[in-house]
Amino acid sequence: MDADGFVYIVDRAKDMLIRGGENVYCAEVEAALYEHPDVLDCAVIGVPHEVLGEEVGAVVRLRPGAAAGPDGLRAFLAERIAAFKVPAHLWFRDEELPRNPSGKLLKTRLRTELLT
Repeated sequence: MDADGFVYIVDRAKDMLIRGGENVYCAEVEAALYEHPDVLDCAVIGVPHEVLGEEVGAVVRLRPGAAAGPDGLRAFLAERIAAFKVPAHLWFRDEELPRNPSGKLLKTRLRTELLT
């Protein structure tokens, strides 16, 4: 809220991104990622794109000893979700994904870390 009493939404009102006019619900892509046996944790974020508006990006934490790579994960997802929902960008992290005290993913922090 600013000094004049106006309230601004500073993150997504809904956990959805729009890629070339198509709605992509982050939870749907995350659910498909969690089906992969090597995925321990993940978060899907919108990545700015000049033509499409946004592209799908995913931050993935693999289980210890897992060796899934970007191509394997994309092939796995292609069998489960529409092609336009498959992440164009994949980042792998060894450390835990940032969460608030109640356990909710801090996607704003992830976007800031990865895209700035």
